[in-house]
Amino acid sequence: MGSETPLRLPVIDFSKEELKPGTEEWESVKSQVRKALEEYGCFEALFNKVPAELRKGIVGAMEELFELPLQTKLRNVSKKPFHGYVGQYPQAPLYESMGIDDANISQNVDSLTSVLWPQGNPIFRVMKYKGPQTTDTQLGLHPHTDKNIVTILYQNQVDGLEVKTKDGEWINVKLSPDSFVVMIGDSLYAWANGLLYSAYHRVMMTGNEARYSAGLFSIPKAGYMIKAPEELIDEQHPLLFRPFDHVEFLKFYYTEAGQRESALKTYCGV
Repeated sequence: MGSETPLRLPVIDFSKEELKPGTEEWESVKSQVRKALEEYGCFEALFNKVPAELRKGIVGAMEELFELPLQTKLRNVSKKPFHGYVGQYPQAPLYESMGIDDANISQNVDSLTSVLWPQGNPIFRVMKYKGPQTTDTQLGLHPHTDKNIVTILYQNQVDGLEVKTKDGEWINVKLSPDSFVVMIGDSLYAWANGLLYSAYHRVMMTGNEARYSAGLFSIPKAGYMIKAPEELIDEQHPLLFRPFDHVEFLKFYYTEAGQRESALKTYCGV
């Protein structure tokens, strides 16, 4: 009896030179992205244009960042819940993360680096999952859906990310050095009126090596109401969620009621 082929995320190649708006290749990739987000809520994006030296530098900078003393890391604060330093939680002892709000604005990055390295540091949401120092598999981060619009993740070559399918099976995500994970969150799921899939995912760790990942999270500004467009609502697709403010939803999510299953449905489901 032959063994079944392991499940894997769709792989979409963004490296081709002919991938330009209006081309056949562009339309093909658009179709692949839509299908992947409808079925899996995420995909592996292959992009081989990032130099190996830069990739190595990113991972090295993350290692250096998390080696800072805890008191220094605690200076990474944010008014938004879980947007600054996160760690030291008994429920997820292997997990640490740090983040910069509006990381596309250089002064925000400069502000964080000046707080963490007052004497300056020419190198610069990053996450670390400690190796559990055992061959037993241990939880690195509990199953959850992202609450933002879109997440793009890059990791070192230590696996651990798992994504849950609609059928309840877990896909062990194994990435090449040229790959990124693109995943939608609950905010885009609500905006699309459920036509896309917001996948549960978790991190499971084994062995001695730490897993480092860097994530770019697109997040609506406070006060912006997430609302499904009229053209996505009809008899076959009735409205699933009332309009909501993402930041207010985040505040709810970190309450006892928000930690139960289907936080989005509990918060603003129709």
